[in-house]
Amino acid sequence: MMWPANDHLQCLTDADPSNARDRLETLLNQPANKFCADCGTPDPKWAALPFGAFICIKCSGTHRSLGVHISKVISVNLDEWTDEEVNCLANSGGNATVNTKYEAFLPENYKKPRQDFATEDRAIFIRKKYELQQFVTNPQFACPLHKHGAEKRHNQQHSGSKHGTFRNSWMKKESENKGVKKMMDVGMVEFVGLIKVDIIRGTDLAVRDVMSSDPYVMIILGHQSMKTKVIKNTLNPIWNERLMLSIPDPVPPLKVLVFDKDTFTSDDRMGEAEVDIQPLISAAREYQSSIITESTQICTFLASENSILAKDSIISIVGGKVEQEIALRLQNVEHGELEIKLECVPLNQ
Repeated sequence: MMWPANDHLQCLTDADPSNARDRLETLLNQPANKFCADCGTPDPKWAALPFGAFICIKCSGTHRSLGVHISKVISVNLDEWTDEEVNCLANSGGNATVNTKYEAFLPENYKKPRQDFATEDRAIFIRKKYELQQFVTNPQFACPLHKHGAEKRHNQQHSGSKHGTFRNSWMKKESENKGVKKMMDVGMVEFVGLIKVDIIRGTDLAVRDVMSSDPYVMIILGHQSMKTKVIKNTLNPIWNERLMLSIPDPVPPLKVLVFDKDTFTSDDRMGEAEVDIQPLISAAREYQSSIITESTQICTFLASENSILAKDSIISIVGGKVEQEIALRLQNVEHGELEIKLECVPLNQ
């Protein structure tokens, strides 16, 4: 499923010049928006576009796993909102309207997730509700078959061999099982927080076109991935772009990959690196239970000739945030460095 074209256009037009933050707070104060649209957890601090639903941080993890082409997750407090994004929420009508549409034919005996439900149950429901949209129409009329078409398929099935019919049925069942397995694999992931990744700049990147390159950065954490915009014709790009991912448990390394964008062929690799984010997460957890109020350095990782660090990396507390600035020496490439900054936001923050 892709974003509905009309809904998306509606979100991008007629921007209101009034303050986006004030309008967002007004929407949050609507009665139905004070609870997660998917599980009912009080005080949701995330929004899923283009649906226009306010959701909790646990449900936001599943929404992120759907991919931004289906559900774009934005933090109420951590992200800067535009008028267009607030318009998208306002035009949706809020949680009450969203649930009226996407749960219109929710079976009476179906147990909608509550805030204490297991992650896999929550994930299955969210995928059925938004990606598959199983509750939007009455199941009795979801796939109406014209009599002629039904008879034609019936005759085709019976005119084929028994072996062929069995094979097609088995292949269909196998495909369905793979889909369910994939859903369960993603759904069983627990999330412990969020990581904000600022992609700052690249230095002396490798040439992949005739004289230069068109680089972009992709980050991967578990099943999730995001990428920056493409900077044309440069070996020293400046992105200053923020990406954000949910942190799964157990915590995998953060994979950082640089590519050269090609139009007619597959994109060329321009280096990669893996970052262990566990020390940053541990520092963020310790800071939560500490009484530290001033900016301070927590620990330093020393650069060496054989490490991926181009210079020393420091985890520090700055303005109440636990951050780590990293200059990466890209691997599996002739040369190139990438500067990034990480910030860990624990689940209960």
